[in-house]
Amino acid sequence: MGSRKGNGVVAQSGGPTAVINNSLCGVIQEWLNNNFTGMLLGALHGIRGVLENDFIDLSRQRRDIIEGLRVTPGSALGSCRYKLREEDYRKLLRIFKEKDIRYFFYIGGNDSMDTANRVNQLALEENYEMTVVGIPKTIDNDLPCTDHCPGYGSAAKFLAATVLETGIDLKGVLNNNRIKLMEVMGRNAGWLAAATALARRAEEDAPHLIYLPEVPFDREQFVRDVQKVYQKLGYVYIVVSEGIVDESGRYIVSASGRDSFGHCELGGLAGYLKELIEGRVESKVRCNVLGTAQRAAMHFASRADADEAYMAGVEAVRLAIRGRSGLMVTFIRGDQGEYLCLPSSVELGSVANVEKKVPREWINVEHNFVTEDFINYAKPLIQGEITIPTQDGLPYYQELERFPGALSAASN
Repeated sequence: MGSRKGNGVVAQSGGPTAVINNSLCGVIQEWLNNNFTGMLLGALHGIRGVLENDFIDLSRQRRDIIEGLRVTPGSALGSCRYKLREEDYRKLLRIFKEKDIRYFFYIGGNDSMDTANRVNQLALEENYEMTVVGIPKTIDNDLPCTDHCPGYGSAAKFLAATVLETGIDLKGVLNNNRIKLMEVMGRNAGWLAAATALARRAEEDAPHLIYLPEVPFDREQFVRDVQKVYQKLGYVYIVVSEGIVDESGRYIVSASGRDSFGHCELGGLAGYLKELIEGRVESKVRCNVLGTAQRAAMHFASRADADEAYMAGVEAVRLAIRGRSGLMVTFIRGDQGEYLCLPSSVELGSVANVEKKVPREWINVEHNFVTEDFINYAKPLIQGEITIPTQDGLPYYQELERFPGALSAASN
């Protein structure tokens, strides 16, 4: 692998983050800065782009467009949620062989790391020399073996700021809507909801109550919690993860459908809790459900998060240069003093389809807020701002150019 011959492919998968394109930029720039003899291709719409021979040539992109990815949200290559079948993996490897793909970089979360792991295993079984490196990405912050995940810090920053601002709005307006409830993404891990605690500077500040999937949700205790805060302050701000569960581990609210990976579809929790509260407390409840805004807010992304996402992309290529395969890039936090984040790596098999949850000791004994240890963990991840170029008063974002002939060139 030291000769660095053959072509490379990078793809993005799953839900985007505000900084996912920083990782893509890191891969492209580090590839171009080293003496790889082949092309670097981008698979459009994740692994489906490979299966459908849908690539663009990243080696030919203008340098200003590549650099512009660092301040562009969404998946610049396009993404997908697609569960591969056994025949799909065989097809993937056949296409990699046909196109002389010797490097595969996959930017994604839990399911994506499983895909990368199986591709790596299949290449080993068939004695096909190829380097596979996973690059972590998820606002849910639920990948194990890493201190945190690129994308989480920016989503946490946006959510905390939103709670801060809407909390001020709630506190200052006297009307009959004195309870606000925010439903936050988080199927099985409550990292995002927990991050809203960063907005609270004093006891009367929002949020007052936070509920996470890591501990059972008691409906009666929830109502009592709301009543207690309402009687004391005259208003209540509640944050709840969409995936909270009861004592039996069942989602409080879920739909009947499932996604392609078999995950239960969630939705409607805010409305359910609104009815629960209004039946017991003499106040109307206003719900905020931010949806994809939580993962798309580049205009208020974390500088620390963006820089670390870029570092993850660079480190992935450096691992490939050293001939290291079957790994995911990870982050290690310094033990003492000023916050320091360093790159490392772990075997893909250790992270594939494994979820990291908020430690129980970081949740208070009442199960309705987080502890100071969590605050100390999360605070460094939201530091710093990003300057976004604007046009006509709005952010100006880049798009990759679609050059024809990428496939035929890669085949030669």
